[in-house]
Amino acid sequence: MDPNRRSLRWLVAIPTLFLAYFFVYPLVSILWVSLTSGDGRSWAEILQTARIGRVAWFSVWQAAASTVLTVLLGMPVAWAFSRFDFPGRRLLRAAMTIPFVMPTVVVAAAFMVLFGRTSALPLVETVWIILIAHVFYNLAVVVRVVGGMWESIDDRLVEAARTMGANRWTAFRTVTLPLLRPAIAAASAIVFLFSFTSFGVVLLLGGIRYSTIEVAVWRRYFLLDLQGAATLAVIQLIGVTVVLTVYARWQRKRQTQQAVRTGRLPAPTGWKERTVVFGIIGAALIGELGPLVTLVVRSFTTANGYGFANYAALTNPDSAFLVTPATAIGNSLRFGLAAVALAVLIGGLASVVIAARRTSTWFDTLLMLPLGTSAVTIGFGFIVALDWPIDLRTSTMLVPIAHALVAIPFVVRTTVPVLASIRNHLREAAATLGASPRQVLRKIDFPIAAKALAAGGGLAFAVSLGEFGATSFIARPSAPTLPVAIFRFLARPAEASFGKAMAMSTILMLVTAVVILAIDGYRAGDL
Repeated sequence: MDPNRRSLRWLVAIPTLFLAYFFVYPLVSILWVSLTSGDGRSWAEILQTARIGRVAWFSVWQAAASTVLTVLLGMPVAWAFSRFDFPGRRLLRAAMTIPFVMPTVVVAAAFMVLFGRTSALPLVETVWIILIAHVFYNLAVVVRVVGGMWESIDDRLVEAARTMGANRWTAFRTVTLPLLRPAIAAASAIVFLFSFTSFGVVLLLGGIRYSTIEVAVWRRYFLLDLQGAATLAVIQLIGVTVVLTVYARWQRKRQTQQAVRTGRLPAPTGWKERTVVFGIIGAALIGELGPLVTLVVRSFTTANGYGFANYAALTNPDSAFLVTPATAIGNSLRFGLAAVALAVLIGGLASVVIAARRTSTWFDTLLMLPLGTSAVTIGFGFIVALDWPIDLRTSTMLVPIAHALVAIPFVVRTTVPVLASIRNHLREAAATLGASPRQVLRKIDFPIAAKALAAGGGLAFAVSLGEFGATSFIARPSAPTLPVAIFRFLARPAEASFGKAMAMSTILMLVTAVVILAIDGYRAGDL
């Protein structure tokens, strides 16, 4: 057998076995539990008990409303960043991305400070705070996706419409908007899916009155209704699959080609244009960064003024934990490093195979599936399935494994393009000189792809630090992570607990921001 083919088979086998046991098997087990009537209830009775109609309707309409609001508010910001050049443009656009990479518990904590019961505008446990939080979270998606397309549109198309008598609005409606439609649809699909599968924001800000399907799965599980939770998880998977399928078909039918603009963007001219552009950007930055700044200020607020008391209290034992809160920080860092090692190993092996184009599309699709599956479903699937052949459900290793599942697609997507760009004559020259396939991989592919793997590993670390949905199912009481600890503190009414939650949220936010900015700088300089 060709040694290259034999080596690639081994590279395919390891990621496939990992995903088969830790992803496919739990999903099949959830489906089995949903169809197996443990207490004699039919699907109709389960759905009635779980009030699925009300939950599903809320999941859909709040996601639709969040999408419409995010697109409407994001379009002017995308226009300002994509059509004009000005000092600090790249830095300000990067700052707009920070809320999108923040863990959900950090966002919820920030909004509790701004819109809590004792604030000037108490919105907690209303639908408004859920919608505002989703817009805050996803505005960067519209700015990045739509702005990227808008920046590439050739100015001459709009100028031609203006010379034919069209005013600004008519030129936008008849020329620019049709060209932007695919990007708007892509951004809308992403925002809708994120809002439809929203868990941490709805759980912490919506109270018991509002519940998405994700939250309903979590609540049915902790009410010991496994069959009800499994049924809801299956409905969730069906809903996500339908949305992705509809969007993929729509996208294939409406792919367009257009002339691409060249040259530098113009600076805003005249006081009216400058006022509009910088007014939009200023308002967007206040809306996106204001809650996070408020969170930091609140973390230093104590009963005696400002100080570090909330941070110092993290080293003291607390009745909510079997360990000190500071231990949760150490757990998150430890789990994050383990998740990085797993994601880089599995994702790196898979990337080599995909870049070599020796597999069909099923392998690539299998690797991407965890990205479209909710973290709550993954965590619940672990609890339902992983008691065979040995019981892993009490093992702390499940936490980094769940995080790695979510992170592997990021490693693959950052590494495959780099590996695919390596010219084959380099590998052929090494083979001609007597290098084995393993030596070619170690001496040629790995050094070139190392930076991409490092960037993917950084994303995996950030994902692991903020992951809450799956971790809330599988984290042991003796080994909580930062998001789990923050959730427990926020769930308690004591003021001291709220201060600790703010301090831990600030630490989590700063570590996540440092990792993401490091990755951004790494990519800008080397990839």
